[in-house]
Amino acid sequence: MTVVCVILLVVGVIGNTVTIIIIRKYKEMKTTTNLYLSSMAASDLVILFCLPFDFYRLWKSRSWFFGDFLCRFFNFISEGCTYATILHITALSVERYLAICFPLKAKVFITKRRVKVVVVLLWAFALISAGPFFFMAGSEPGFSNDSLNLSVGWECKTSTYARDSGLLNIMLWVTTSYFFIPMFCLCILYGFIGRTLWSSKDRIRGPNAANREKSHRQTVKILAVVVLSFVICWLPFHIGRILFSNTADIRMLYISQYFNIVALVLFYLSACINPILYNLISKKYRTAAYKLLRSSATGERTFTVTREDTGAYTETSASVHNDYVTPI
Repeated sequence: MTVVCVILLVVGVIGNTVTIIIIRKYKEMKTTTNLYLSSMAASDLVILFCLPFDFYRLWKSRSWFFGDFLCRFFNFISEGCTYATILHITALSVERYLAICFPLKAKVFITKRRVKVVVVLLWAFALISAGPFFFMAGSEPGFSNDSLNLSVGWECKTSTYARDSGLLNIMLWVTTSYFFIPMFCLCILYGFIGRTLWSSKDRIRGPNAANREKSHRQTVKILAVVVLSFVICWLPFHIGRILFSNTADIRMLYISQYFNIVALVLFYLSACINPILYNLISKKYRTAAYKLLRSSATGERTFTVTREDTGAYTETSASVHNDYVTPI
């Protein structure tokens, strides 16, 4: 677990930092889609910075010495960034749906300024939703049994009041809805997108028909990868929470704890996997990353992207013109 989490932390911090720098530095990368991706990368970075605290609690669950405020803030900001990431994925999917299924309207309606406003609103809504977690958690005294010597330590955990009052169960249902409702929306939206792309493939004509058809296939593959990675990384995390909070039998409690260890790895994997997917799928992203690394080494400041570079994840459309699918 230690080795795996250290690898996830290093890869995730480097990958998300590079993503933010690429999108902020190069004008060609500042599309409406990439504004969402840049904000998601910032959210994932904060989540990864919380990993050492989470992992410390696995090693020393009853030796929390960082103080009550940091315990509360750690739980609040981790939960808030989790909500923010899910909301960004959903908003990005809605934008892709509009851009592909209603390209002319999307071209007028979706602007960078409006997307920036949406991003701010998503963050505000996510942090407000996670607000109760700041008051639910706290540093409380607990007993530990190290080398058969009973001692008293401090635990960073959900407060007794939150458990007894039912507030914990309410917030668990809130976090669960943050997963299942967006997942339902993603399936519906990507179903419409896939149908639109499939029905339009026979109408593609002209000298660039082969490139457009290739862009169609790539878009469908990308959408499938997004949904699949979302489900694989997030579903065990939410199932583990529900099992742990509703388990009374001691053996099931141990099983749920081992399950939560696997879910924890997948949870932090979700925070570092996006840059890997961008690099594997997006030629434009690979080109930008290569230019960034080379410019850092040689002092080069220029960056150009040809039209052949645009069939990628950040441009999930059937056409490269203005980041939208143009009618044929």
